Amino acid sequence: MAQPDRNPFDDIYSPEVMILGIGSILYSDDGFGIRVIEQIQRDYEFPDTVQVVDGGVLGINLLGVISKPKQLIVVDTLRNKGKPGDLYRLEGDAIPERIRAKNSLHQVVFLEALTLCQALDNVPQTVIIGVEPEDIQTLSLVLTPTVQAQVEAVIRMVLDELGRLGVNYRKKEGPDHVSRDSFENH
Repeated sequence: MAQPDRNPFDDIYSPEVMILGIGSILYSDDGFGIRVIEQIQRDYEFPDTVQVVDGGVLGINLLGVISKPKQLIVVDTLRNKGKPGDLYRLEGDAIPERIRAKNSLHQVVFLEALTLCQALDNVPQTVIIGVEPEDIQTLSLVLTPTVQAQVEAVIRMVLDELGRLGVNYRKKEGPDHVSRDSFENH
């Protein structure tokens, strides 16, 4: 018989490491985190201890998900007064400072969810990897070319984080895997 206070989703959402993309694919570069997550899911395989999640703009609703892992790698756009396409890696005390700079509403709400993890006694070690957006206001499903050009670099940054954590992964290959690049320029 199941324990009445046991949440059945705990087993599903209790990885050691979570790679979380956040943003809205409806507003051009704001969808960067989601587009990176989609490509990571297409191109890489991870052990069961790693979970790759499309967090969209769920913000505070992600609390139950982000309070589970020990390590959290977040991918998003970050406005940091740089040039469009500039890459950033934030951790520790740098996270609240930069996000509170009103990058976007979903980032502020995400920070609130991360802060609320304290109430659940599990604040994951968090790293945010981001890109300076060029356009987060135009209604478009397509990233600007400047930001699109940084997808691979950010994936490498995410994989480097996994390497630092001692996590193994492998690139998908074989007849069942069709690279996204196979569809471009044809």
